[in-house]
Amino acid sequence: MGALLQRLFDRQDDGLPYLTYRQETVTRGDLRDREARQAKAFAGYGIGPGSTVGLRTPPSFTQVEVLLALWRLGAQVMLFDFRLKPAEVDTLCASCRPQFMVRAGSNVRAAFGFRPEYEVVTERRGDGRPATTGHRMVQFSSGSTGRPKVIGRTARSLAVEVERFTRIPGMPGEGDRLLLLSSTAHSFGLIGGLLHSLAAGVSVVFTPRVSARDILRTAVDHRITALFAVPMHYELLAAAISPPELPELRVAVSGGELMPPKVATRFAERYGVPVGESYGTTETGVTAMDVSGALRPSVGRTAPGVVVREHKGELDVALDESPYLFDSGGTQYADGWLHTRDRATVDGTGVVHVHGRADSLVVIGGLKVDLTEVENVLREHPAVEQAVLVHDGTTEAYVAVAAGDEQPTAEELLRWCRERLADYKLPRVIRLLESLPRTANGKLVRQASTLHAASEIR
Repeated sequence: MGALLQRLFDRQDDGLPYLTYRQETVTRGDLRDREARQAKAFAGYGIGPGSTVGLRTPPSFTQVEVLLALWRLGAQVMLFDFRLKPAEVDTLCASCRPQFMVRAGSNVRAAFGFRPEYEVVTERRGDGRPATTGHRMVQFSSGSTGRPKVIGRTARSLAVEVERFTRIPGMPGEGDRLLLLSSTAHSFGLIGGLLHSLAAGVSVVFTPRVSARDILRTAVDHRITALFAVPMHYELLAAAISPPELPELRVAVSGGELMPPKVATRFAERYGVPVGESYGTTETGVTAMDVSGALRPSVGRTAPGVVVREHKGELDVALDESPYLFDSGGTQYADGWLHTRDRATVDGTGVVHVHGRADSLVVIGGLKVDLTEVENVLREHPAVEQAVLVHDGTTEAYVAVAAGDEQPTAEELLRWCRERLADYKLPRVIRLLESLPRTANGKLVRQASTLHAASEIR
């Protein structure tokens, strides 16, 4: 991993700005110094080649320098979304057994928006185990069974993806100022945003809060030329009242979930820049991309070096080896192909059209949510007999409760979920029914219109 980091740094001058927040800028040289100090501190804890380290920090300069420092030491870094609740973190740790946990020492749950720096707390875990593979980045993705998938990336696969981004036409380059709204704990924001920018001489800019006012003020103050975000952000900006002109903005790309065409159209009409699309998975990295937005409603052509196929109406991506650790992938990887379980078609020129998920995994605000996981949490409530979640623009839970004098209210069930799930996983509506509709062969109905009709009858 050290060789990859050396190549990323050596491609650009140390004096070039890299990370910017308000009036504070970290150059590439500054980052080298910060990373070295962090690495020295971590080495004092005994972290070195093959150590397994869970990293749980909010978006910040600290997050970047800590991640690079751990990689420089040869550690296998497991990225935990800082929004996860303790019970969710415990579940993931039980499967992957990190030897150390590195987290922000401040009250992260009370943190609102971006902060440049956090105090770092390092904890040794007694039940931790060293790495048994050469993977240097580990991420987690929900699966259709509710069991988290553990996904590993090697230094080589990360290097190949960074290089892949540099070969995609229209990507930001040296001198560009990228406003990065995509999560830096997930693949597109981390690799396409942070690592590619480090290699390409791009300055990455952060906004204080996710609001149209703050995003636009940051864009104006820093003369933003590129924007990476999820559809929710574009919807905010498209609905802004009397927004300022952004004359230097030339690139706007959406990643994490499919962009609704109406949102892309409204943004383009308001700001004069078409919204491009980046499509990929945690397992494969970027698979297809169209920076220009000219190929919408497709997600663009396959990225350089990526091989895909249509298989039973779904998209498969060729991979040399399974990305899954701890036997967590089930049947999603077989015979050299990663089955994305996205319904898709690929035309003769390599343009990919994605038509939605083929399983229970949905994307909300750029973050993957497994509806089965939420159903299981609801079923754990002592008064709940059955639960079904559907996502049709918004996530709705239909719950059958046991007969009795003290039946829970929808508000009580929402509190139950909030204590056990990250906020972005929470159902927006909970509807209580005496019983849930079933098909003729006894299976629970998962069609939104049928469930809604049943709740209307009640």
